[in-house]
Amino acid sequence: QVRDRLKQQVVEMTEKFPGFRPGLAILQVGNRDDSNLYINMKLKAAAEIGISANHIKLPNTATEADVLKCISSLNADPAVHGFIVQLPLDSNNPINTEKITNAVAPEKDVDGLSSINAGKLSRGDLGDCFIPCTPKGCMELIRQTGVQVAGKRAVVIGRSKIVGAPMHDLLLWNNATVTTCHSKTSTLAEEVGKADILVVAAGRAEMVKGEWIKPGAIVIDCGINHVPDSTKASGKRVVGDVAYSSAKEKASFITPVPGGVGPMTVAMLMQSTVESAQRFLEKFQPGKWTIQYNQLTLKMPVPSDIEISQSCMPKPIDQVAKEVGLFPDEVELYGQTKAKVQLSVLKRLKNQPDGKYVVVTGITPTPLGEGKSTTTVGLVQALGAHLHQNVFACVRQPSQGPTFGIKGGAAGGGYCQVVPMEEFNLHLTGDIHAITAANNLVAAAIDARIFHELTQSDQALYNRLVPSVNGVRKFSDIQLRRLQKLGINKTDPMALTKEEVNSFVRLDIDPGTITWQRVLDTNDRFLRKITIGQSPTEKGFTRTAQFDITVSSEIMAVLALADGLDDMKKRFGRMVVASSKKGQPVTADDLGVTGALAVLMKDAVKPNLMQTLEGTPVFVHAGPFANIAHGNSSVLADKIALKLVGKDGFVVTEAGFGADIGMEKFFNIKCRYSGLRPHVVVLVATVRALKMHGGGPAVTAGVPLPKEYTEENLQLVAKGCSNLNKQIQNARMFGVPVVVAVNAFKTDTKAELALVVQHAKEAGAFDAVECTHWAEGGKGALALARAVQRASQAPSNFRFLYNVEMPVVDKIRLIAQQVYGARDIELLPEALEKVALYTKQGFGNLPICMAKTHLSLSHDPEQKGAPTGFVLPIRDIRASVGAGFLYPLVGTMSTMPGLPTRPCFYDIDLDPVSGGVNGLF
Repeated sequence: QVRDRLKQQVVEMTEKFPGFRPGLAILQVGNRDDSNLYINMKLKAAAEIGISANHIKLPNTATEADVLKCISSLNADPAVHGFIVQLPLDSNNPINTEKITNAVAPEKDVDGLSSINAGKLSRGDLGDCFIPCTPKGCMELIRQTGVQVAGKRAVVIGRSKIVGAPMHDLLLWNNATVTTCHSKTSTLAEEVGKADILVVAAGRAEMVKGEWIKPGAIVIDCGINHVPDSTKASGKRVVGDVAYSSAKEKASFITPVPGGVGPMTVAMLMQSTVESAQRFLEKFQPGKWTIQYNQLTLKMPVPSDIEISQSCMPKPIDQVAKEVGLFPDEVELYGQTKAKVQLSVLKRLKNQPDGKYVVVTGITPTPLGEGKSTTTVGLVQALGAHLHQNVFACVRQPSQGPTFGIKGGAAGGGYCQVVPMEEFNLHLTGDIHAITAANNLVAAAIDARIFHELTQSDQALYNRLVPSVNGVRKFSDIQLRRLQKLGINKTDPMALTKEEVNSFVRLDIDPGTITWQRVLDTNDRFLRKITIGQSPTEKGFTRTAQFDITVSSEIMAVLALADGLDDMKKRFGRMVVASSKKGQPVTADDLGVTGALAVLMKDAVKPNLMQTLEGTPVFVHAGPFANIAHGNSSVLADKIALKLVGKDGFVVTEAGFGADIGMEKFFNIKCRYSGLRPHVVVLVATVRALKMHGGGPAVTAGVPLPKEYTEENLQLVAKGCSNLNKQIQNARMFGVPVVVAVNAFKTDTKAELALVVQHAKEAGAFDAVECTHWAEGGKGALALARAVQRASQAPSNFRFLYNVEMPVVDKIRLIAQQVYGARDIELLPEALEKVALYTKQGFGNLPICMAKTHLSLSHDPEQKGAPTGFVLPIRDIRASVGAGFLYPLVGTMSTMPGLPTRPCFYDIDLDPVSGGVNGLF
């Protein structure tokens, strides 16, 4: 009856919450036969009822620490509602059973053995605890007799923690008068004779005689004992603690052994598991997070960003991780406010549906930026802290170059920040430093290889590349891959001919074709062109080279586009660093450095978890340049976030620069490789930028704004809306609904803001709303959040702009004409040569990543608005084969910024009292 009832309850649960099933975990240590038998009974019962049961079996070599670690993981698993440790623990190592049973979370302790559950039972809190399964089964059997327990005299023989003691408490709180007997009870037969209800759990065969029993008593026999019996094949039979044949003549009800209490114990375990699942559903709706949000204390005027950040007390990051459904073993803590997340979470959540995918972009900005990061944070704070939706922000990690240069940090601003901002803007968890080390290892390998090939014979090179160890030569895995690439199908180093040795040891790099540069995450203009190899030890081998800023490294782009550690390693191997003198591409795999790069980047591949001012979760991961790279945070962060938020949640990510650059690359490169499809584009616009596009004076960082920007001027705004219209058109070209977020500044007038909203709607935006999140936090982005919710329900017919199979020149032309508004393109001779080279080398089918100014839709930063009719000059084309794109260079640009006259670091220092960071990031 119990099992049938539970089976129906499980069916009702799964109908109400599709995909949900009560979960039971059974942890076993060792391989005892009796334990295996009991566990199989429990697994069979669970399967019959519809409970998802998981048997975790640790070897008998397991230590106490091993068991506790496993328990910690099961405690944190939201799919496990009931959890038992099968006793006894069959380990060769000493294990404290009490410590183990108390380590099980009380809310999952369906065996009722923890001290907390035992304490609640002893106090009579029966509705707020789990009762051990055997006493619970005994009570159910007593109830089935129809006899009222209240007022009856009950006797319990035995005082074990598993049966006797909890049975006493259970009967007591059901209003029976209870006596517990044990080995020291001198008048056992007399006490038994008084019992209306008798429960025996002494572990002694047939010790209770029939003549002791009060006529009409209810007898529950919990004993399982083996006695000799020559008539049985095994030579023994199972009996209880009560002499059954004589007792049944006097008892009104009696349980047989076997077949009485045992099956009820298993049934009660199932019942407790179902009860636990029901409690879970009452407290946590599947897919719905329970998050503690932070209340903002808004001040006017709005304080500096770092003042706001440091006035906030972030939640411990392990709490944030738990709130969003991450397990303890999926999180690596880096202090109290940041953590890395293991990629294994993707495997665990592979069947979880993805949430809604939102990309934040902007109109063509002023040099000051128009608040995309602030809007991203404001939107997630509104969706999460105010509308109580599951929502994740996924943003790029900033480079220290701009942080200490002229731009400052990138944590957002005002009351919409990722916190702590100083952690966010500085080293974070060291990912950029890992990229610096990996990139420069490749650079060192290139020049070292050229040097060694110039100064050694084929045989000398071979002896060093494939050394004899204890008289045996052996190719490494990466060397075997090079042999296969060369068409040499041999695995014995002694079998290569002289010609094959020559091909194997000589990459024959043409120094003039080297595209791989050294990097540093600091703005240093004097490293833009350098000479290397001037030491006498380099024997006259010098060449002109340069340093780029770290975030421009192809390794950063690979990190951002990889969908796992294996994929990242393969992409590293494909990175082309130069060409040979025969025009063949030379890769990182050819240099033998791929495995080392993977080792250096094995931690950097894991997304970094942080939080916003209002306590919503944020992934900060990767920060590729938005000109020579695609300017978007990592695919991995987005994929994990989409699984964590669930089908009704939102993931909001940001694309660098304006929609013509970051958004176009987000669609054509990032979405192409990730397979993800966006639901909504949020296009950030400001009155300030629109006035600039309407013909306003130049906007310069560090210089006060001209009066045209601080006084109402509807004519400038209306004229500048040409840029807004074009960027809306660009987003709609990809088939995705567009919501325009008008980021309001204190100098904007109501009429100006209303005019922008009107123009945006007329241009085809799904909606356009005024936002005041910088000053008000998530509350100021509520209208935007609601518009995004509505837009996410609208039809989205996402499509790419071009087919990668198109010729390289046609793909470039399509972007220039459709996205920028150009009449045509013009390839300079160097670019034409690269088109021919990359097509010949087999890279012509890669997507295109245009490297152009972000300050205009055209190649000329002075051309504002929405220029048309221009010819876009392509001066060169380069390849990031590992990342997976070609990047045409439009005009001139530097991959190593310089420091301004007055850098940001003038305002940054340590607080002499607190030791914290002071300054303006």
